[in-house]
Amino acid sequence: MAGGMDTGQGGKGGKKPLDTAINLTAFIDLMAVTISFLIMTAVWTQIGRLQVSQAGGPSTEEEPPPTETKTVQLTLLITPTELRLSADQSTFDPIPLTKDGKGKTDLSKLVARFKELKAQLPDQTAITLQPEDKVRYEDLVRIIDECIGSGLPQVSVSAAMG
Repeated sequence: MAGGMDTGQGGKGGKKPLDTAINLTAFIDLMAVTISFLIMTAVWTQIGRLQVSQAGGPSTEEEPPPTETKTVQLTLLITPTELRLSADQSTFDPIPLTKDGKGKTDLSKLVARFKELKAQLPDQTAITLQPEDKVRYEDLVRIIDECIGSGLPQVSVSAAMG
């Protein structure tokens, strides 16, 4: 034996040929399945990614120079029963959360409030969401989508203060 390989010389069992054909069909099938699985997971990780930033943390992008635009600190406190929108020190009336016929949270009142706000502050692009612990993740994602769709693409999520 040389290096753990049978060279076919001597020993019990006689001589064994070294030039046997290896069946690669199973190996090729395994690689085809593995490659398709890797491609699918790469696509799904790109689809499932949300573009949000953490409030109060260091920014990875450089801040643009301050310009003469009118913006305020816009905050939306999200509880399981209502939404409370505040701009700087002023607070709007709470928006009660109700379910529609399909069991999803109705956000039409929030969208109307965003339209009013964008009419008053057309340069406003940032909002901070403060969800409480008991808020459903599905509701939070839908609210983020409504913020982006209403012209507030810079969405930050931070812990609820209160």
